Amino acid sequence: MRRPVLSNLLLASGLLALTQLTMPTDAAAEARLALVIGQSAYRTVPELPNAANDAKGMTELLGNAGFTVTSAANLGQNEMRAAISDFAGKVSASGADTVALVFYAGHGLQIDGENYLVPVDLDPKREADIPLQGVRLNDMLNTLGALPTRARIFMLDACRNNPFPALSGAGHGLAIVDTKAGAPGSFISYSTSPGAEAEDGNGIDSPYTTAALTIAKQPNLPIEEVFKRIRVAVAQSTEGRQIPWESSSLTTDFKFFGGESSGQPALPGASAMALASGTRSVADWRRDLQGKEPKAAYELVITDDTVEAYQAYIELYAQDARTPRLRTVVERRRQMLAWERAVAINTRASFEAYLANWDNSDLAATARRLLLRVQNRNYALPVAAAATPAPIAVAMAPTCPCSTPTPPASPVNPAVAPLIKKRVDETPPKRKVVETPPKPRRPPPEDVVYERAPPPDRGPPPGAIMQGIGIGIGLGMGMGGGGRGGDYHNDRGRY
Repeated sequence: MRRPVLSNLLLASGLLALTQLTMPTDAAAEARLALVIGQSAYRTVPELPNAANDAKGMTELLGNAGFTVTSAANLGQNEMRAAISDFAGKVSASGADTVALVFYAGHGLQIDGENYLVPVDLDPKREADIPLQGVRLNDMLNTLGALPTRARIFMLDACRNNPFPALSGAGHGLAIVDTKAGAPGSFISYSTSPGAEAEDGNGIDSPYTTAALTIAKQPNLPIEEVFKRIRVAVAQSTEGRQIPWESSSLTTDFKFFGGESSGQPALPGASAMALASGTRSVADWRRDLQGKEPKAAYELVITDDTVEAYQAYIELYAQDARTPRLRTVVERRRQMLAWERAVAINTRASFEAYLANWDNSDLAATARRLLLRVQNRNYALPVAAAATPAPIAVAMAPTCPCSTPTPPASPVNPAVAPLIKKRVDETPPKRKVVETPPKPRRPPPEDVVYERAPPPDRGPPPGAIMQGIGIGIGLGMGMGGGGRGGDYHNDRGRY
């Protein structure tokens, strides 16, 4: 009885070990979520048959790599926005130990320096309709970039040709998006170089997705190495017409299949992708390429995908058949770098500098339009400042009418109505004083008058007759000879 039990335990242990070997170890160490969008059935322009196939193939690949995949096809604008929002909700609920990946196959457009994903119901009559009908790429990047995640990966097979006749003035391909300017922990891959157009391909899948489905399956490859190999494979299959491009700000290592936990720190220099051209100069690349076969040297510079590497190849292999194509790549890359700087700075000087060097490019019309906008913006600021009178310090104000400056008869800018300045009394308000009524004055003691009631009517008293006689005599004597008058008696006293 013990032998069957022991054999069953051995069989179960073997199956468990086999399962652990076949399953990707990264999936056990982290949560993996993916959103796959395939846009084929456009309603106003010809369909993209390969986009649906690309989405189907990537759904299967990512599922095998341990991702929980949400697939969506042929989305209108509202449906695409809702799909991105729902996916962001899942990522947020999954927690910080999550790798979020978005794969998009379909049309993409560049309008005024902004990249847009194209819903199947897009029907523009002019370039100004794209911000209203499209889905801005930066909105998706910012939405997922605001969430705490281990890594965010974006694969965009969206640089196909512009099929909309009303958008003849739009720039070719997509504008540069540098992940280092946003939240760290992001990786973005374009199916072709910025400003270039990708091919839909003659097979079941596009050249970009065909290479990704093959190379990403290889075990123990860091993500940077995967996409370097994808770039070389696409360049070879299209004879240099299409060269994928990446930008990375990853802070941890990531592998689609096999390998140790992706929580390990990123390899040194792993995030030094395209545009990080300051590490090696043209002279350095000339020394490295010297004496190599053209094909081997070509694969090296394609893998690095920097202007310095391409320039060194052009100088060393001027007669090689691949050199004219690389000259075009270098010219376009420099132009797109200048365009990225002009849009990022967004001033009159930045757009004038771009037009001084690239006046005949496909982005020149957009540059002139943006230049006009910033000119109007910069012109309005000085006018507003001139229309508002500057404050005058009290200590420096005119002290007499002769020193008062005479205002102009008309405003400096006739298009701006002169301001009517109200007169403001700047003297501090006086304190309100409550006056109490004065108290009545009492007359001084010497002014007090005593009035006596008249005596009853009994006839004049005897003394009154003598008093009248005395008054008459006194007055007569004083007014007559000027001698000393007699005494005068009344009720007030004696004089």
